[in-house]
Formats: sequence, C-alpha cells, structure tokens
Amino acid sequence: MRFLLPLLLILSAAATLLPGCEPKEDLLTTDRSAKLEFSTDTVLFDTVFTQVGTVSKRLWVYNRNARAVRVEQLRLAGKAPGTYSLIINGDDQSTADGLEIRGKDSVQILVKAVLGQVAKDKPFLVEDELQFLTNGNEQQVKLVAYGQNAYFHTEETLKCEEVWRNDKPHVIFGYALVDKDCHLTIEAGTRIYSHAGAALVVRGQLRINPDLQPTAELKPDDPRFVRFQADRLEPFYNDIPGQWAGIQLDASSHDNVVRYAEIKNAAFGLVVLNLDNAAPRPGVLVENSIIKNISAASLQFGSTTAPFGGGILSFSGDVTVNNSLFTNCGEFAVAGFQGGKYVLRHCTIANYTPQFNRRETSSLTFSDELPVKVPPRRVSPEVSVQNSIVWGSFDDELFFQNAERYLGAISVTNSLLRTKAYTGAANTATKPGLNNQGNVLNQDPKFKLTYLNSTPDKYDFRLDTLSPASNKAVPLPGLEYDLLHVLRDPATPDMGAYERKNK
Repeated sequence: MRFLLPLLLILSAAATLLPGCEPKEDLLTTDRSAKLEFSTDTVLFDTVFTQVGTVSKRLWVYNRNARAVRVEQLRLAGKAPGTYSLIINGDDQSTADGLEIRGKDSVQILVKAVLGQVAKDKPFLVEDELQFLTNGNEQQVKLVAYGQNAYFHTEETLKCEEVWRNDKPHVIFGYALVDKDCHLTIEAGTRIYSHAGAALVVRGQLRINPDLQPTAELKPDDPRFVRFQADRLEPFYNDIPGQWAGIQLDASSHDNVVRYAEIKNAAFGLVVLNLDNAAPRPGVLVENSIIKNISAASLQFGSTTAPFGGGILSFSGDVTVNNSLFTNCGEFAVAGFQGGKYVLRHCTIANYTPQFNRRETSSLTFSDELPVKVPPRRVSPEVSVQNSIVWGSFDDELFFQNAERYLGAISVTNSLLRTKAYTGAANTATKPGLNNQGNVLNQDPKFKLTYLNSTPDKYDFRLDTLSPASNKAVPLPGLEYDLLHVLRDPATPDMGAYERKNK
C-alpha cells in the first residue's frame, strides 16, 4: 500500500503529459503560410454528352506541411448548379467543412459531371470551381466540361425513312434498329458514338454517305467521313478495341452501302448474318472506308454461341469492298463463311494487331462451312481479290478452308500476299497456287508507318518509294481514284487502297 500513492501520482502525471506526445503531423497549425497544393489546377472533362454521366476524375489535395491543417470550407462555387458532384475521401457529399488533413498527407476528391440539355448544337462550356478556405487562405480548382448536345437512340426502332443529320452527334444505347422494308440514311460528316455493347442493327437498308462525290484529294481526318466509335472519349480509349458491338446486317437487309466511313474500336465492324443461306442473300457495298481496332463478340449459331471478331464477317452474304483499309483486327479482317460472293478490289489489309498477344487466324479467310460445330450446310463461296495487299503479323494471312471444294471459284490477281500455303504456280488438287497472275508473294509492302516505327492510331499505310506493290496493279474501271481521292496511274496503278504520289 505504501507504493500506491506514488504510483497514482506517476500515472496522473503521465496522463497530463500525453497530449504533449501527440505526433507532430496530427498537431494543427493555423499559420497562414500553410497552404494546400493540388494535383491539377483544372479538372477537365473533354466532350461530355448532355444527360450522360461522365467517368470520375481524381483530384488530390496535398498538405505538404509538417503539421495538420483544417480546411474550414470545401465546397462548389455553384456557378453551374446540378452539373458537378463530389466524393470526398469516400463520402458522397458536395461540402466538407472542417476537414482535417494530417501533415504530409493528402485527400482524394472524385469529381463527376452530368450536363443538362441546352438549346445549342455546337459544343459549349460549363464551368464551376472547387473553393477551399484554409487558415484564411482562399484557393480554387477549376472544373471545366465541354458539353455537346446529341441525338440519343436507346433501344429504339427508327422511323421507316430515317435520316441521321450531321448537326449533332448520335449516341446509341443498347441498339438502334432499322426495321424490315425501311432504310436509314446517314449524312456526310455524321458522328456516331455507341455505348458498351451497343449495336446498329439493320433489317432493311443502310446507306452511309451515299451521295458524297469528292472533287479534290481528301485528308485522313476529312470532316465528311462518317465516323463510328465508342462513347468513351478520353484519350486512353482512342484506339482500344471492343468498346461497342458494331453494325449488324440481318438476312432481310439488302442493297446496303457504306461509303467514306470509319468504323473503329468495336467487337466487329460489319457482320452479315444469313445463317440459313436464304435467297436473296443480304449484301453490302463498302467503298473508301477504314475499319480498325476490332476485337471479338459472341455470336449465336442456333443453340451454339461462339466468339468471333472481324472487320467484316459474312455468313452467306454478298460483300463487295473497294478502296478500303483494314488494320488491327484481332481475329479476321474479312471473313466469309458458308457461301456468299466476295469481291475485294484495291484494298489494303495491314493487320499487325499490336494490341493482341498472339493472333492465330488468317486476316482474309473463306470457308464453305460455318466455323462452329453445327450440322454442316456446305455452300461454296465465290472469291475475287484484285489489286490488293493482304499483309500482317501472321505467316499465312490468306486462308481458304476446304478449298478443294471450290477451287474454280477462287480468283486472286495482281495482289501482294503474305502466304506460305499458296506459293505454287498452279492449283493442286487441294489448294490454289497464287504465284502467278501478277501476284507478289511474301515481300514486305513497305508501308510508310506501321506499329514497328510509329505509335497507335498514327499509322500510315500508304506505300514508301521502294514498295514492291508500287506500279504492279492493273487499271480497273470505276476505281480511277484511291481511298483519299488521289488519281491513280492510268496504266500501272499501285496495289492496295492508296496510290503513292510523286512517282
């Protein structure tokens, strides 16, 4: 008992001294020199469609001081009511008065924006700011969103003679359906953005840029091209495949035309579905177009679902492609199964696929069967390839499955090909020989810029001066101009979609 009183005195003294042992970073400072720092002075949302919520942008608020600070006020200025919302340190709130930040610590703020519809067709600016008051210091971070009104198509069956104007973008959620015996016309310069999984489905007729007739050379970014892509517009998503489904042409569709169009970042570019090989076959004419950054989608074959991806996939359809480019397609660039008629003239398939670990499919593939385990219905395809380049990162970029059953329906002339299987000068009993008819085999086409010497989305598949594809094609009526409306050499044009200038 004689030690109890001294022990109590010691404990009492220790309790009194404990606050003095509080870590320095937890001690508040009221010094006016103790200011906040920010990861950016402006949180920017570039091209936000009205009525569609944005992704969250992160803002870090740093206290670089040794001691803690108290943020007396943290709030939106209210210059754009209802536009911006905040999540502060995990809490969904628009203000956080009295927020304490320990010394040498930080706070994360997530900012989102939803823009209301306004009576403007052109892009517009919506600004607000985050206001911070700390130790008498007023600091601001700007919030800026570039808004864009749009036409929204949400699981919509379109009017029977629909025209998509180019005054505002069109945004597809779920699907936009062109019904049987109806048609959709898309004007020059129209922009179409599709949400994840969304598709343009055509049971009638699709007409893209049907009336554009250039009178001078075009640039790759010419505003008259119709452009399809996903609705994620941050730079990171600029060349990511598989962000939306694609354009689906059903068995009842007919006389479809796709001209001066760019289709990118989809699971498939165009898919023609006529699984029963019904007559008349659905058809599409593709001219002066670019299909790129394609992954794969799940397609239904009766009771079987299988993943397929391709720039153009056709199941018993008729497909004609002129003056067009295919690149970065994870499985096929163009593939035709179970019959159909396929004509490719002055096309460039440059399928290096740097964004896919390893592609094991030929870019240009044809078969008389469906590529899934269903009861076979063998229908021979007709294939004509002229003045084209079929190249990529795979050793065999051309494949005719079961070719022995339709050898007489295969014609490949005046084209540069990457192939090991078809290097013979004449047909055998089981496969075509393509080392004839003006073809150039297994010689690098020497494109100006590929993934080997460029960055994604900066490729240039025009021919270099020493290309073996230069001056090796033959004149074809109606194709006197290339993809960008460059006049071809009237006697010895170049293979592929692009004519090299300054010869």
